[in-house]
Amino acid sequence: MFQSFAETARPEQGPPRLEALRAEMARDRLDAFLVPRADMYQGEYVASREERLAWLTGFTGSAGYCVVLRDRAALFVDGRYRVQARAQVADVFERVDWPETQVWDWIAGALPEGGRVGVDPWLTSVEGLRKLEAGIGTAEVVRCENLVDRVWDDQPAAPVGPVSAQPLELAGWAHGDKIAGLAAEMGEAQTTVITLPDSIAWLLNIRGTDIPRNPVPHATALLHASGSVTLFIAKEKLADLGDHLGDAVTLAAPGDFTGALSDLPGPVRIDPASCPVAVADILAEAGIAIDEAKDPCLLPKARKSEAEIAGARAAHARDAAAMVRFLAWLDAQAPGSLTEIDVVTRLEAERRATEALLDISFETISGAGPHGAIVHYRVTESTNARVEEGQLLLVDSGGQYRDGTTDITRTVPVGEVGPEERADFTRVLRGMIAISRLRWPKGLAGRDIEAIARAPLWQAGRDYAHGTGHGVGSYLSVHEGPQGLSRRSSVPLEPGMILSNEPGFYREGAYGIRIENLIVVQEAAPLPGGTMDAMLTFETLTYVPIDRRLIVPEMLTAEERDWLNAYHATCHARLETLVEGEVRDWLDAATAPI
Repeated sequence: MFQSFAETARPEQGPPRLEALRAEMARDRLDAFLVPRADMYQGEYVASREERLAWLTGFTGSAGYCVVLRDRAALFVDGRYRVQARAQVADVFERVDWPETQVWDWIAGALPEGGRVGVDPWLTSVEGLRKLEAGIGTAEVVRCENLVDRVWDDQPAAPVGPVSAQPLELAGWAHGDKIAGLAAEMGEAQTTVITLPDSIAWLLNIRGTDIPRNPVPHATALLHASGSVTLFIAKEKLADLGDHLGDAVTLAAPGDFTGALSDLPGPVRIDPASCPVAVADILAEAGIAIDEAKDPCLLPKARKSEAEIAGARAAHARDAAAMVRFLAWLDAQAPGSLTEIDVVTRLEAERRATEALLDISFETISGAGPHGAIVHYRVTESTNARVEEGQLLLVDSGGQYRDGTTDITRTVPVGEVGPEERADFTRVLRGMIAISRLRWPKGLAGRDIEAIARAPLWQAGRDYAHGTGHGVGSYLSVHEGPQGLSRRSSVPLEPGMILSNEPGFYREGAYGIRIENLIVVQEAAPLPGGTMDAMLTFETLTYVPIDRRLIVPEMLTAEERDWLNAYHATCHARLETLVEGEVRDWLDAATAPI
């Protein structure tokens, strides 16, 4: 079983740990100390050794900050995690809505007379430090060692997971060609520093096991204008890699990274959004000119190759068959006979039965009734609830396969549910259909189109506190940038980008609804009589029935009904040969037209 249901943090652990941290702050004469959920690689996901925010506060979400003062402490979380934070965190931590309130604004208000604010320069990006320094008023930012590490007695060791090669037939682009292509675009820069784990994995066509659910290695890399790479990685991780890396890649020990930075010819390019302050400091102290630009791997990684898109289609077909077997089983169970953990266990078993599952792509969300309103709910042995008659059950899950990463959410009724739940489900469905059907001019970003998914909810005075969609990697991180469908997504969408399409609605204390498919950006065929030549559209990758029992047909337009019926017909056509018996009977009924 990949998923664990153990409690990883408890609220009552927070207060004594907070006091221990404050003792270290006093020793270093600090008035504040910043604890982000981050590591030196500056990716979204961290290893257990780097879970400082969870260790200190009890909060286990994938994004957040804690600011500790001598007499106050505040936890900053976004809309996905506010309900969760209230349940996980002791009252000694104030909970602040972020990004509505920024960390630096809060610090400026909390320290009106100024003070010394400590940050770990390895856990803070160059861009993050600039915003902090510009926004905290008269306070002074002080670089210091990590104070949490001083008081975390049983801090886990750094991971040393094995690395494997991603086959060329799945990557579609040889890593030697990637290196040469990106090196040729560096301009006057002699070296580019790369720290993001998924960027390094993509560039070198390797996958790792240092972070559960995300097949990336912990390493740092220097991309040289000469068309070569220096990779700083523990050699024991490479025992099974053979000669995959080739002559263009030179290996070095992780401990040699800082010394190598000091000896580089300039200019050296960094991405201020993902480069740790410590790296920029080392370069500056050595007198090396710094050039700033985006991580060169971000956009080409997001624009999937034809091989990667073909792999995604195959992975989604395999995953869809597992999902249909799971949903057919779920429908056959009596209300009240299952727990949330039972649901997770059975779904993982169906994916394992494919004999292709390498990991789940994130901890499966199995939220019954009020737990469904916790956007990123993680069931544990202590929170495990029965799935009762009249509830909605929200199941958000995914798999990591060698040919692709999947992410799908389906919300299903347990017995009969009320009219309000059905109406809200239909509004969410209409938003999901609107994105699926959309055509738009080239050059638009996610922020320009995502409101289309919210419009049916807005008309009823409802909304959801998360983005409509995130980028997804190719057997890489299930959350991938820079593409997205949200108010903050400013990068134009391009062909080959894979995203999620997942509007939702959450009534705290009652139920949650989310419907999610993965989609890939494609060139749109020209329309007869159209005056716009360059338009884009989405191809749907996920084909799993959407629960018809929750749909209010009268709320759908004719075009929406046609789309749904066509979608279900395609589901049936793609899956009918992959399932049999009672599961095939379930598929027949689940995909019938409305």
